[in-house]
Amino acid sequence: MTGFWLGPRAATRGYRLHGYDSVGSTSTEAAQAAAAGDAGDVWFAALQQTAGRGRRGRVWESPHGNLAASLLIVPDADPQIAATLGFVAGVAMNDALRRTVPEARVRVGIDGADGQGARIALKWPNDVLADGAKLAGILLEAHRRPDGSTAIVIGFGVNVVAAPQGLPYPATSLQTLGVSASAIDLFGVLSDSWVDAIALWDNGRGVADILGAWRGSAAGIGAEVAVSRDGDVVRGIFETIDETGRLMVRANDNRLIAITAGDVHFGATASVRN
Repeated sequence: MTGFWLGPRAATRGYRLHGYDSVGSTSTEAAQAAAAGDAGDVWFAALQQTAGRGRRGRVWESPHGNLAASLLIVPDADPQIAATLGFVAGVAMNDALRRTVPEARVRVGIDGADGQGARIALKWPNDVLADGAKLAGILLEAHRRPDGSTAIVIGFGVNVVAAPQGLPYPATSLQTLGVSASAIDLFGVLSDSWVDAIALWDNGRGVADILGAWRGSAAGIGAEVAVSRDGDVVRGIFETIDETGRLMVRANDNRLIAITAGDVHFGATASVRN
């Protein structure tokens, strides 16, 4: 298994693990397991992806030494509640990175989107920032199992040794931040952080607690924001996320607009055009 290991709490809870040196996509491996009827609580982790993907089918670069990990679960919750698992993943990823990155190694965010001084921060809907730049991303996908139930695949991608180049936003890596932790060690911490976060979610009964934890580490609350959605751009102030996880923007005309999907830009990049 190329050295990948489960944290002690994840191992005790019965999670399973498939580790790879290189794989097309960990999320594809997880989706195939769901289609075969796997009962879930199984991780697929790799040091390299050759066919990784992000939101809206975008390519997600993953050179050797970065972390690509996908978790297959079969939650006992209706689809609307299951959609909040993305916030569970964000809370878990944020916790794992905070445990891995020495605070002194990360500067205050460069674009004002660092959540009141937080050095690692969650960016709605599915990114983790360090020093205002993208360090990690999360992707949530639903798949039908043979018995008709719905499996959720949660993909995590972390720039450990290198960040993609030529992006329309800043990106960074743990190595750039001066952190020597390996993808393998970060995964072990993440697997335990997930156990803590999913226990707080409590089959959907703890959604409010998860959203509260997410808000506590959010990037850009109170800051200028521009959200690109369906060819339009909404500009205003990021007020909060509501009880369902929607981004709430106080528009320039004082309307409060609920955003369910879109690309978010803070601070200096909030001048994005449609």
